[in-house]
Amino acid sequence: MDNINGADTAWVMISSALVMLMVPGLAFFYGGMVRAKSSLNMIMMSFSAMGVVTIVWLLVGFSLAFGTDAGAGLIGNFSYIGLTDALNRTVGPEGHEIPLLAFAAFQMMFAVVTVAILSGAVADRTKFGAWIVFTAVWALLVYAPLAHWAFFFDGGSGGWMSDRLGVLDFAGGTAVEINSGASALALVLVIGRRVGFRQDPMRPHSLPLVLLGAGLLWFGWLGFNAGSALAVNGTAATALINTQIAAAAGALAWIAFEKLRDGKATTLGIASGAVSGAVAITPACGFVTPLGALAIGLAAGIICAWAVSRKYKLGFDDSLDVVGVHGVGGIVGMLGIGLFAVAAVNTSGRDGLFFGGGAELLGKQALACVATAAYAFVVTWIIAKVIDKTMGFRATRDDEIAGLDVTQHAESAYDLAGVAGGGILGGSHPLRDRKQEEE
Repeated sequence: MDNINGADTAWVMISSALVMLMVPGLAFFYGGMVRAKSSLNMIMMSFSAMGVVTIVWLLVGFSLAFGTDAGAGLIGNFSYIGLTDALNRTVGPEGHEIPLLAFAAFQMMFAVVTVAILSGAVADRTKFGAWIVFTAVWALLVYAPLAHWAFFFDGGSGGWMSDRLGVLDFAGGTAVEINSGASALALVLVIGRRVGFRQDPMRPHSLPLVLLGAGLLWFGWLGFNAGSALAVNGTAATALINTQIAAAAGALAWIAFEKLRDGKATTLGIASGAVSGAVAITPACGFVTPLGALAIGLAAGIICAWAVSRKYKLGFDDSLDVVGVHGVGGIVGMLGIGLFAVAAVNTSGRDGLFFGGGAELLGKQALACVATAAYAFVVTWIIAKVIDKTMGFRATRDDEIAGLDVTQHAESAYDLAGVAGGGILGGSHPLRDRKQEEE
């Protein structure tokens, strides 16, 4: 511990806090996108992830993701159960060591955010208790192995994608983005569509809340990506500016697409576009030039905007567009590395197809996308199916129609008694009133 680099350690700890801020940011973003009667439930799904995943990460999650490889680069062992053996240890190259606990905290926030992202796919119709169980199991069986594949490296015995195959993923295009998108698709296929899907508009109840959440996500994403350098260096600076450029490009590309398609540029569109650009640059931010980041952000804004509209034609109810934004955006970013990567940007990177590197890297990136999506989809579908058959995953039809805020939490987000004169959004509280009548 005497050899730790103070500046690098401070940056990783600050970045951990920035990533943690993304969780309430996502809660606001998602909470504003759902109908008022389920907004608290949506926020609770994100906040509960901070509690559940933190404990799971402490007990065994970090060990499975970053413990000594148990074989074939697929999963870690149990060397860091309870994080006791992580005390007074460091990680990083000579001269840039940081405490292992700082790294564990940083990666913990990645796991928390990924679970929170996934919650948007099943908004408005999920039992809260079932979600808690799913969160714990999914973090262990899906997220931890994929984090090991993508992030773990230990002198030649690292995760099979990062070390053995040579896939480039700077900050989580696979373990975070494609993983959440593929898992979201599996979840919605198990749980089914919301009551009124395709008939009711189901518009966001608070666009100002959506924009506030998007702003907090954008801010936190700077730490999410630049912090992944694990040092205060040129790579961190490159990742930071590339994140800003791609998010801005995604925001503008999305509303330009909307303007051409629908005649109007929307506030929901600019928020979604910024997120799609940030998603796509996540794996690429440490390997491409700023112009490469611009190209990836523009592509993500257009492709993700188109992908989101496909869910109605394909018939799956991904409530808040996790598949279209995070899944598709993650693929855009991973393949973008194969096209736009420049070895001069990062000594651990390579040249992409457009810079004389040939198609080999692009092929490896594509394989990583397929492997991640397949594993995440299959295992998530199995977990969700088991929960659905045992304790039930979906809220009842009556509960869904009444709103999950009241039926799952006995609360409502807004007290509009003086304005609305009662009702679900007013001063009336069905569960409380029923109890008072019985008394």
